[in-house]
Amino acid sequence: MDKYVTRQPIKALKEDRIVGYEVLFQKDYNSIYSSSDVAVADTISDFLMQNSDSFADDKLTFVTFTPALLFRNTPKIFDKEKMVIQIEDHVMIHPLAPTIIRKYKAEGYKFAINDFQFSPSYFAMLDFATYVKIDIANKRDPKDRLSLVNIVNTMKGLDKKCIATGVKEKEDYELALEIDADFVEGSYVAEVLAKKVNRMEFLQGNFFQLVVEVSKDEPDIEQIEAIISRDAALSYALLKIVNSAYFALRCRVSSIRQALIIMGISQLKQWVYLLSFNNNNHHDQALEAIMKISFLRANFAMALSDHICDFPILRSEAYMMGMFSTLQFMINAPVDEILAEIPVAQEIKEALTDKTGVCGTLYKLILSYENAEWKNVKSYSDELCLPSGLLAQTYMDCVDAVNEIWNSLIISADQEVEPIEEEKTHA
Repeated sequence: MDKYVTRQPIKALKEDRIVGYEVLFQKDYNSIYSSSDVAVADTISDFLMQNSDSFADDKLTFVTFTPALLFRNTPKIFDKEKMVIQIEDHVMIHPLAPTIIRKYKAEGYKFAINDFQFSPSYFAMLDFATYVKIDIANKRDPKDRLSLVNIVNTMKGLDKKCIATGVKEKEDYELALEIDADFVEGSYVAEVLAKKVNRMEFLQGNFFQLVVEVSKDEPDIEQIEAIISRDAALSYALLKIVNSAYFALRCRVSSIRQALIIMGISQLKQWVYLLSFNNNNHHDQALEAIMKISFLRANFAMALSDHICDFPILRSEAYMMGMFSTLQFMINAPVDEILAEIPVAQEIKEALTDKTGVCGTLYKLILSYENAEWKNVKSYSDELCLPSGLLAQTYMDCVDAVNEIWNSLIISADQEVEPIEEEKTHA
């Protein structure tokens, strides 16, 4: 069995706020959810244990545990304040389920019921649940809508929080609003957040680190490159200004390192100084969510590109492809118009606009992985000749890297950014 795992955001329906992530495994009910399959339980348990820090964030973590994993105390590798144990029919029918669930509940763990149905087995578990997940995919006809409204009203009467899942399209999101769910989960969530971000803006913590670095007596060009490269907006702004008529270059520049060398430290300081006037300090959770997505895509694309034979672009360009995949939401313009402003590789343009070529296949693989579309993941990874066992750990390593750097940016953002003094000119 190929082992895939990803995180899917859960958003507050009426706020631009991510409240948690569900950890999604590839589901093979003939193996993963068989309590007798000890080998599979061992594999999942070991994987979760090795990567529990990657899942850790300031959000809730929702995980569906098999009966075997519950009996192995696997949930205890997570902080119980941030862990939500999901239970579904495979757990409910287990004869010892009430005993083990009651034990975790007494220890302070929260529970969510997956794909709630009006049936005795589901109602029997309601006393333990804080959250109830309701699959609304393909349930738009009047009869289904009425059933969904009845479930939500009943659950709210019992003081349960309702999470609408399967939100893959705009119509699903509108249905979630209509039935008055509390939270939504599905591939459309990222698009909703992206539509809230329609201006060029920079990460505050990242910008602070850039200010600090360029203010040093001997700025480290490699460190500056690293800081700018992890912010899509800064990367785009730098490439655009260096390729403008002001610098009048004969050949267009497509790398951050080249752009920094051409600009020089003196002009770089002036550029950062000007940016500091336009960089608002308000906290925008929609912007934060999209920047995290772009940063994760960038790291994932670069890591996977190392394992693709005859990959047509450099690993730094694969990183840029992932980073620039969300630019149209931050600049509020079509991606082809944005990319026409800067000299990125033709393979990147084709990947981000048409999803064609080898780079386009890698981009489709990353999007499918985000959305837990496991059949597509298998198809695209086979097409790229990527080892099936590579994806899950690589993805979690990238999540861990994003969490680590993001935490450092938050710390930096809490510090006051001092304006850069303009260099004195000498006669």
